[in-house]
Amino acid sequence: MAEKIVLFICVENACRSLMAEAMFNRDAPAGWRATSAGTSPAMAPNPRTAPMLKQIGLEIPNHPPRVLTTQMIEESKIRVTMGCLDNAACPARLKELEYRDWGLPDPGKLDDAGFREVRDKLRQQVEGLVREIRLNERMREARAAPAR
Repeated sequence: MAEKIVLFICVENACRSLMAEAMFNRDAPAGWRATSAGTSPAMAPNPRTAPMLKQIGLEIPNHPPRVLTTQMIEESKIRVTMGCLDNAACPARLKELEYRDWGLPDPGKLDDAGFREVRDKLRQQVEGLVREIRLNERMREARAAPAR
């Protein structure tokens, strides 16, 4: 069975989407994994991203910010934007498909307390998504099980 992908998307792939990827993959449901990308990736992660993740026991994903591709969009089962993609920045193909927008501010523009607040809101959103996926998987398995 092919792995199911959650794609976290923001403009720079330097803060929110990288944190969401790390958070999801720490406790990913069986058969799922997360990846992340940006529409205009930064040259490097925001220097505060790794320390903010370390504070909650996580490591930053082992890849630099990367550009969002049509293939990534097509291969993902769930697509999550962070509230930063306007019509100019958002690929037309993404808008044709189902995606979720979490509407989080860019923590790179905030002080450390604001950065932590966005991180913690993001963690709540990711934990909710993991619970939702697990529930949906259990319901799908229950429907597929033979009646007794």
